[in-house]
Amino acid sequence: MPKSKRNRQVTLSKTKKKGREHKEAIVNSIKEAAEKYSSVYVFSFENMRNQKFKEFREQLKSSSRFFLGSNKVMQISLGRSPSDEVRSGLHKVSKLLRGDSGMFFTNLSKEEVEKLFNQFEEYDFARTGSIATEKVDLKEGPLEQFTHEMEPFLRKQGMPVRLNKGVVELVSDFVVCEEGKPLSPEAARILRLLGIKMASFRLHLICRWTPDDFELYIDGPEDSDVECS
Repeated sequence: MPKSKRNRQVTLSKTKKKGREHKEAIVNSIKEAAEKYSSVYVFSFENMRNQKFKEFREQLKSSSRFFLGSNKVMQISLGRSPSDEVRSGLHKVSKLLRGDSGMFFTNLSKEEVEKLFNQFEEYDFARTGSIATEKVDLKEGPLEQFTHEMEPFLRKQGMPVRLNKGVVELVSDFVVCEEGKPLSPEAARILRLLGIKMASFRLHLICRWTPDDFELYIDGPEDSDVECS
């Protein structure tokens, strides 16, 4: 039998896909930034926290501009070879846009940029799959930091707990996580409840370009022909 058209689901709210126009806008913005600012840096990031990054970006918006997104789009914007680069030497920057990376266009001095990036570090709660930076174990006995309403939730996280006269109590020692091992969803939740922050959101400079200079802050990728001039 043919399918009835009466029960067809209709989506009332549609989200526009980011297509060619969006990519072209990014390409044009990067090309404009390459002409406007005196230097550009490639940086990598670990444990990205969007709100913290937004605050950092706002702090520098009068003198600088950040770009995060598709590495391929950013590479195309700068040019991948001497024949199609926007400005001389920018193809070297393009080659270093890999993995979790972004670009920072700025009129700040080299010393100011290095100080800002080296000092930037924000601690936050680690997410599932993050590597534990320390061993956290809880000893048998009362857990007075938790209210009695928390007892069912803690049990669901695998903790051997019970209520003893209205107080949450561990009936045996319990290891939340081991140093160097990935966090399970349960461990990540427990660490948040305990107020233990293991994630460090940091930015690392990879290279610096100016019309007169190119500098690597790290060893170049093995399969890259990028060299300092």
